[in-house]
Amino acid sequence: MTTAGQDAAGTAGSPPWPDPTAPVGRERLLLGLNTFGDVGLNPDGSQQHHAQALRQLLEQAELADAVGLHAFGVGEHHRKDFAVSAPEVFLAAAAARTQRIRLGSAVTVLSSDDPIRVFQRFATLDALSSGRAEVMLGRGSFIESFPLFGLDIEDYDVLFEEKLELFDKVRAQRPVHWEGRTRAALHGLSVYPPVEHHLLPAWIGVGGTPESVLRCAEYGYPIIFAIIGGQPAAFAPLVDLYREALHKHGHPPQQVAIHSPGYVAETDRAAKEEFYPHWLTLRNRLGAERGWGPASRSEFDAQCAPDGALYVGSPETVARKIEQLKDTLGVDRFDLKYSFGPLPHAAMMRCIDLFGTAVAPRVAELLAN
Repeated sequence: MTTAGQDAAGTAGSPPWPDPTAPVGRERLLLGLNTFGDVGLNPDGSQQHHAQALRQLLEQAELADAVGLHAFGVGEHHRKDFAVSAPEVFLAAAAARTQRIRLGSAVTVLSSDDPIRVFQRFATLDALSSGRAEVMLGRGSFIESFPLFGLDIEDYDVLFEEKLELFDKVRAQRPVHWEGRTRAALHGLSVYPPVEHHLLPAWIGVGGTPESVLRCAEYGYPIIFAIIGGQPAAFAPLVDLYREALHKHGHPPQQVAIHSPGYVAETDRAAKEEFYPHWLTLRNRLGAERGWGPASRSEFDAQCAPDGALYVGSPETVARKIEQLKDTLGVDRFDLKYSFGPLPHAAMMRCIDLFGTAVAPRVAELLAN
């Protein structure tokens, strides 16, 4: 059975479309999955080992490919509660065990990495996966990587700006001429390996500030909005700003994507009751770090409402919420962040299966009608 995103991924062993980030049209929407490799719990309540979480994550990527989803992305973190700190290593393993699905980061923390090494690692992944690699670049919502790699958090903005500029020059696959203050200058050096069939597909992930949107449009990269709370419809002005700025800079249209948390089960009631305790655990853990107040069931239910940012429910409910994104924001792609805190592996596998076999074809049907 062909799902909403399956036909866009090409055939096994062949590269995807010539421009894998071009808009897909009014009657299509690509569906993918994102995860941070959340570390769950053992049956006795102790924390799972990161190694076990990574092995289970590989099973999840295989299933996402088997049910025909468009993309699978893993985020980079350097924390006790998330297992993925080296996305490209995991994605290379996934490339060897999948056939069609696009493989990418969600996101790569460019501010604390070397842009040249980021390009080289993803170019290598692209070769090993026969053209299925993509990189999503961002500053990240956590800052653990700054002290870990000896960087000053006071340089938060300039590090990202300069490293994005350098990455863009490397991505062009021409001799690099670049000068800045965060690393030594480059004068005419080339970077290998090159990407085989196209420029490396590169996105910029943004949280919702106009400055980030305008920066993405300036470089002509596709954009992915992380909408983890509030109402997705409120992002319409930022989507319009991005498209207008792309045109102003003379760039062709690019895909607009949304990343949001969610969970699919057989019924709305089952989805909410299964997901809520894990959502609450993670929400309050992060809230304690960031000075948020404690969460409540009423907050959760409000975010699960038709206009909220949590995509939790039956396949029909989730499909209709995703369809609304096409209507209100005109997006080309939706990535479900399906892992959440100690949510069990078996529950995530069932969610992935339903997302590919039930939600995706229903979205395609709703858009066609």
